[in-house]
Amino acid sequence: MYLSEAEEWFAIFICICIVIGFTLSTIQNIRDTISEEKEKEKQKQEEEEKIKELIKYMDTKSDLIDTVIAAQEKLKRKKESMDKKKSKN
Repeated sequence: MYLSEAEEWFAIFICICIVIGFTLSTIQNIRDTISEEKEKEKQKQEEEEKIKELIKYMDTKSDLIDTVIAAQEKLKRKKESMDKKKSKN
């Protein structure tokens, strides 16, 4: 099967259009993938910040609870010592 010169040029033009279309589609897919990865990284950073904040909150709360327990124990010892002094008198 022989093609005329115009048909050959048309076939070459179609092939070039297909290659350009494929290239542009690939470039768009790469850009979309990069954009998605950047969004995932941003979300990961935000989640890490939230986790750090929660850890800091839990540490502060733990310190507060420890302080309250120490104060309660100190009051209990003080009360016991006062009770002993009262019983001696």
